Amino acid sequence: MDTLDPILLARIQFAANISFHILFPTITIALGWLLLFFKLRWRATGDAKWNAAYRTWVKVFALSFALGVVSGITMSFQFGTNWPGFMERVGNIAGPLLGYEVLTAFFLEAAFLGIMLFGQGRVSDRVHTLATFLVAFGTTLSAFWILVLNSWMQTPVGFEMIDGQAHPTDWAAIVFNPSFPYRLSHMLLASGLTVAFLVAGLSAWRRLRGDASAEVQATLRTGLVLGAVLIPLQILAGDLHGLNTLEHQPAKVAAMEGIWETERGAGLRLFALPNEDTRSNDYEIQIPKLASLILTHELDGELKGLNDFEHHPPVAPVFWSFRVMVGIGLLMLAVSWLGVWQLKRRGEPARWLLRVLVGMTFAGWVATLAGWYVTEIGRQPWVVYGVVSTADAASSVPAPLIGISLGLYLSIYIVLLTAYISVLFHLMHKASKGELDGAIGTLPTHDTAEGARA
Repeated sequence: MDTLDPILLARIQFAANISFHILFPTITIALGWLLLFFKLRWRATGDAKWNAAYRTWVKVFALSFALGVVSGITMSFQFGTNWPGFMERVGNIAGPLLGYEVLTAFFLEAAFLGIMLFGQGRVSDRVHTLATFLVAFGTTLSAFWILVLNSWMQTPVGFEMIDGQAHPTDWAAIVFNPSFPYRLSHMLLASGLTVAFLVAGLSAWRRLRGDASAEVQATLRTGLVLGAVLIPLQILAGDLHGLNTLEHQPAKVAAMEGIWETERGAGLRLFALPNEDTRSNDYEIQIPKLASLILTHELDGELKGLNDFEHHPPVAPVFWSFRVMVGIGLLMLAVSWLGVWQLKRRGEPARWLLRVLVGMTFAGWVATLAGWYVTEIGRQPWVVYGVVSTADAASSVPAPLIGISLGLYLSIYIVLLTAYISVLFHLMHKASKGELDGAIGTLPTHDTAEGARA
């Protein structure tokens, strides 16, 4: 292990930590708003299926929130152990942004989470609804600040370097940096799609096991409709995000498209094996001119190739991660629209489509991780694009020590992820049998339309 690059091991360790962590905020950000939707529907209609949906999915939220908080703590450790140069050079900007996230979003979530989880039937329904809204708002506000920092690392502005340290000169420019609106919208939509297919997939699993309750029908329909509405918006947001990336990080786009030489009318590579040694693609299959049309909106638009950049990211991981993300997005589009069509025509999806939905329960996770890898690996060799290199931010911790902690992290994460998924299906099984009441919160004392509006 002494022969391994400690910087590469540190990068892999951080990637492992953030990959595990991001799974859970991706669920809680959108699930909080979906819980509010269930709550408002119950208050408006008095239909018990919406309250049943709330009671089921608030437990999923609680489990996901807990794992998100715990896994987030380990990430902060690495700033001191593996990446001390990061805070040393840009701590004047990163520190306050992380502090704002804690002071605004996390405190808001922590203050009202207990009421949301345990207050139903103990406080008025209006107070409980308000708590649900504030927790949902808090999760989104948390994403806001984290994405401000990440976006600034991709498109740094509003600062000056003094003696090797970044000092803020314009906080408005830092917060609303050039890539922030695109990253925020892209991430929020990714969270919505993750939850849409999680809800649809687990509801389809319950339906296949014979649960034809009104709650299952409502959540299945909600998941499919939500997915069908959000995926076209995500495709649009992705296109705008790509144009922004082309403007500010053209080397990343060249890696995404597998373009080695600058060319006009660049083709869209559907398949290729990028070869770093020959600086070309093997077994390439492409559609002529389509990449230029998508990225420049002109058939003969010019795209700069990787060979024209002094620094560029590892090509193969970025190239394939991008195709995984896009491929899953197109699959989401087909499945959600077909599901909605079958809902209108048949009243519920066919059994084969229910099985497909079960198989896609965690498709949002895969797409989100693939997109995250495109973003983060595509930034290399920089930790703050064009300002601080990854090598300058790394510590001098020996490779064997990083390798040991990496192995421990991976082992724990595999166990926790397996347990999490198992518990989700266990919760759905208990919900189908009507055994969830009392696990978190209690039933209101008056489950009627009048009580819901009280």
